[in-house]
Amino acid sequence: MPEDAGQVWVFGYGSLIWRPDFAFIEAAPARLKGYSRRFWQGSHDHRGTPYRPGRVVTLIPDVQHHCDGVAYLLDAETVAATFEALDYREKNGYQRNAIRLELHDGRNVTGRVYIAPPDNDAFLGEAHPRDIARQIVQSVGPSGRNLDYLLQLAQALRELQADDSHVFELESLALELVR
Repeated sequence: MPEDAGQVWVFGYGSLIWRPDFAFIEAAPARLKGYSRRFWQGSHDHRGTPYRPGRVVTLIPDVQHHCDGVAYLLDAETVAATFEALDYREKNGYQRNAIRLELHDGRNVTGRVYIAPPDNDAFLGEAHPRDIARQIVQSVGPSGRNLDYLLQLAQALRELQADDSHVFELESLALELVR
């Protein structure tokens, strides 16, 4: 079935890589050009609390870089329900955006991605990597430890053979802090 028959691609670059939590008809490694993945978004509802927010990833425009992740193709019949669930899951400052993805098999597709822009209330922004790692190690929320989110993301990126110096540096610093 062609993409224009109601099917939609969704790009996962954070927890959607290892826990999509929705039905899909295809999953493919993908690349989004012009963005970098950064632990600059506060998590008050999943990996932290309003009084001690965790840090999760968002995408920052960066014309010289790219972000690797996984694209999921949604069947036309599940698109509405999937986006309803994802809109709720990503409610803490994320907005759904249309983007162009390069799948690792060479296809170029239009997709949707959730990005938390700097003007949202939960945006924490840039900080020294050691400070970000410390915040991640200390934060826990309804979805579990923020450290688990970081470690699962790093592992998922390794499985994709994706290089992300920001994530891997934070992983190293966080593991030093817990030793």
